[in-house]
Amino acid sequence: MDSIIIKPPKKSPASLRMLVLVFAMACGVYICSVCLKQTNIHTSTKFHNVEVSQRHCHDDAVDRAECANNPVRLFAILSMQRSGSGWFETLLNNHTNVSSNGEIFSVKERRSNASSILSTLDRVYNLDMFTSASKNECSAAVGFKWMLNQGLMAYHKDIADYFNDRGVSVIFLVRRNLLRRMVSVLANSYDRYAKLLNGMHKSHVHSHEEADTLSKYKPEINTTSLVNDLKVMEKMVLETLEHFSRTRHMILYYEDLIKNQTKLMDVQRFLGLPVMDLSSRQVKIHRGSLSEHIKNWDDADKILRGTVYESFLHADYSN
Repeated sequence: MDSIIIKPPKKSPASLRMLVLVFAMACGVYICSVCLKQTNIHTSTKFHNVEVSQRHCHDDAVDRAECANNPVRLFAILSMQRSGSGWFETLLNNHTNVSSNGEIFSVKERRSNASSILSTLDRVYNLDMFTSASKNECSAAVGFKWMLNQGLMAYHKDIADYFNDRGVSVIFLVRRNLLRRMVSVLANSYDRYAKLLNGMHKSHVHSHEEADTLSKYKPEINTTSLVNDLKVMEKMVLETLEHFSRTRHMILYYEDLIKNQTKLMDVQRFLGLPVMDLSSRQVKIHRGSLSEHIKNWDDADKILRGTVYESFLHADYSN
């Protein structure tokens, strides 16, 4: 019996082309679906990252509307040179919520007249001059230190009115022992030219070695004008207290601040701040007895004996 061989029917070229086209379309649909899925994944990831980033920023920033009952406290430290204001300011700036911006009015143009003074105050208290203030806390304080000879006395009425209008809290930082202040002033003035620390002048130091180097210089006191010079310093302090007595203020003595840590807590409460342990890297230059730091000690001692300033000779506020 002859075998029968069945052959598949021949496909026409048109049928082959149709088959290839159907296969290509199926592959195209599959590839597109994969690409679209990957695109959706990337897009979703991108939006997720943005959302997380925005939420992070929102957590860090405090809406000032939430702090309406606890606004930023404005303050000014009124003091005289070499009365511990630099050290005190470093203590305040060690607080998370405080920004104290130094001697703003050491620049003469800013204190040339009442108008320039008030304009400068606006810039400071509106945070336009400095940006280091803690703006992300409900309890915050922004201010600076102002030396009595930097236009403060000349325009005291305008300044006091401004303080009252803006609610500025005033901290009077006073040094009881004016003789010690005099020694510090004279020694600092000498070092401006002598530059005892490797050819550099430093008003404040951060090591005992530097302090010992600067304290080796012993100024000579002008005993002829000593009593009168102390009277002038004392009078300036009393006049300042009188000029700004109607402002919201506190009186802080440098010597008390050194010996009693609760005084620093009082300052923080006065500024409406959470109380923190504050520290400073500054080191006191003239430590120990005053007799070790005045070249003509015997003459100064003789002049002040029997006067109202006799207590300055042996009062030790150096610790």
